[in-house]
Formats: sequence, C-alpha cells, structure tokens
Amino acid sequence: MALPKRKISKSRGRKRRTHQKAKPVNVTTCPQCSEPKLPHHVCKSCGYYRGRPVIETEEV
Repeated sequence: MALPKRKISKSRGRKRRTHQKAKPVNVTTCPQCSEPKLPHHVCKSCGYYRGRPVIETEEV
C-alpha cells in the first residue's frame, strides 16, 4: 500500500481544501406572494409554481 514519503505541510493541505466550503442557499422571491422560496420549487406559502396553482394551501 502506498504511503506518503514526507509530511504534507499545513499550508499545502489548506490550499487543496479551499474549494470545499459551504455555499449560501440561493433564494428567490415568489412572483405571486413575494415570499422567499427556493428556485425550481413550489412556493410553500401560496402553492404556485411557474404562475400556476400546483398544491392547495390553507389560507389563514
């Protein structure tokens, strides 16, 4: 089994891991009710997707 010949320095290992960070969630506003929603998902508050009602929601 292959083993590293030398210890990898902290800076070299950290340089490799710079791209493994968490990205912020992309949020858009619903054109019907102006609530925040995930793109390409049904709006949880009004139930619309692409301008059409998809699911029934309770109106309070």
